[in-house]
Amino acid sequence: MEDSKIVERAVYQPGACGIEGMPTRLHFFHAHPPIMLRAHWHAQVEVNYVMRGSVHYCMAGHDLRLGPGQMCLFWGGQPHRMDESSDDSIYAGAHLPLVHFFRMRLPPEISAMLMGGATMLTSETDGADDRNFPRWRNWANSGDEVKAQHAVEELLLRVERMFMEPYTIVAPGKERQTETASAPPSPGVVRMCDFIAANFLEEIDAVDIAAAAGLHPKYAMNLFRKSTGMTLIKYVTLLRLSRAQAMLMNGAESILQVAMDSGFGSVSAFNKAFRQIAGMPPSDFRREVRAAARRGEKKEEGDNGGPGGKPPKLKIIQSKQPHSPLLV
Repeated sequence: MEDSKIVERAVYQPGACGIEGMPTRLHFFHAHPPIMLRAHWHAQVEVNYVMRGSVHYCMAGHDLRLGPGQMCLFWGGQPHRMDESSDDSIYAGAHLPLVHFFRMRLPPEISAMLMGGATMLTSETDGADDRNFPRWRNWANSGDEVKAQHAVEELLLRVERMFMEPYTIVAPGKERQTETASAPPSPGVVRMCDFIAANFLEEIDAVDIAAAAGLHPKYAMNLFRKSTGMTLIKYVTLLRLSRAQAMLMNGAESILQVAMDSGFGSVSAFNKAFRQIAGMPPSDFRREVRAAARRGEKKEEGDNGGPGGKPPKLKIIQSKQPHSPLLV
């Protein structure tokens, strides 16, 4: 009698060393995409390329299914979740901090649409993508600084090329009008992103950020909002929330310690910001995550079967998504 086949299904488990805990790093990935038990967020633009199989995303305001050869681009600051991943699926891509995103020459309306929750989708891919994405990840992990930087430059050029060929914008609800489109990124925006990336855990405000970029505070705030669709302080807060999310999921620190270590000046400010993005206070979020982890462990124990039982057809395992941390 043929044995039942056991299919290991990886479940995404955010970690302090991953994209949530290091929101200002550029990460490459090439792996079987694990499903997510709950939505997460991170302060990077995400580019995903499905090499094989299919995946399904629940985004903020819309769903998205990708098959082989399809590529998408979206802002990870909106809560999102991959709830389906076929057994044979393989995907590759990267998480781009805004400092890298604004180095690219994209259509001026794109960044505002992405920050508003839209997803860019294209099927204009080829065999070169199957070879290049894994190579970029390998070069990023090679320890060779020249190769790592070259991988970043090639990736940015590839994302730019996505907009030179047919693509679709999938938007939640009504699409933005052209008059609300973003302004082209400027060196000032890049300088602000650089400063924020290096200092978001410190006590900084719009005046500090503007001064570091050599800009007047009011001009800096308007420029950043036109370029990104969000305020300076909202971006700083999102970076802090991303780090706090990882700590809540994996650490034993008190809520007060998480708030302080994530750059918030008080627990009340942390609670208010966290509720706005997660829909619940940090303590409830941690409780739900731990309860879900316990349910997963019990399911795994139950799947092992009793005496004379058949092997399970599906085994749930907890695993962290393999990423390659790169340049700030």
